[in-house]
Amino acid sequence: MKTAHTRSVFATNIYECQIADPAKEEAFLDELKAGVIMLSEEDKAGQQWCEEQGYLGYTSYASLNDLPQRIPAFADLEKRLVKAANKFAKELGFELGDHKLSMDSFWVNVLDPGAGHSGHIHPNSILSGTFYLDLPEGSSAIRYEDPRLPFMMNSPPLKTDIAPERKRFIYVQPQVGNALFWESWLRHEVPVNFADEPRLSISFNLS
Repeated sequence: MKTAHTRSVFATNIYECQIADPAKEEAFLDELKAGVIMLSEEDKAGQQWCEEQGYLGYTSYASLNDLPQRIPAFADLEKRLVKAANKFAKELGFELGDHKLSMDSFWVNVLDPGAGHSGHIHPNSILSGTFYLDLPEGSSAIRYEDPRLPFMMNSPPLKTDIAPERKRFIYVQPQVGNALFWESWLRHEVPVNFADEPRLSISFNLS
């Protein structure tokens, strides 16, 4: 009789890598921060959308899609993110032929203290992600939801001491200068920001 064994299948991958080194690229990060603040102060359409949606802070998600043309540092960041995304796509085994993933949408987020971003996915794209620009002490992690959750029906609750990767919700605390990438169907959210200052990030979709 063969020895019994358990297989782990259908892995969900989250890729993290450094896009900018805070110790060596302070000027680059400062230019990105200045761009984010400028947009948050001058983008009236974005401000109106945030107010209508009850978004506490600012996002250019619904108002601007030309950040690389507006600010040179955003063009540089876009190139770095696309390069990292295609490396992740290779690890995932995507058959893209002669094509590569390209940036589909690219927006900034200013999450005020006490604000959060409820669970969501990013339809009509292949990979999504976020680059972390400023994370004051107390800034919230990003939370990923097990994609099988809607199908678990009578599954009992899990023990509290199981391995982190087996939990129904995974919390990842990002680092300044790093980006997280995931497949766009993976549901995720940003819990309440308990920092005393806004949490700054730049999110994106690739297709």
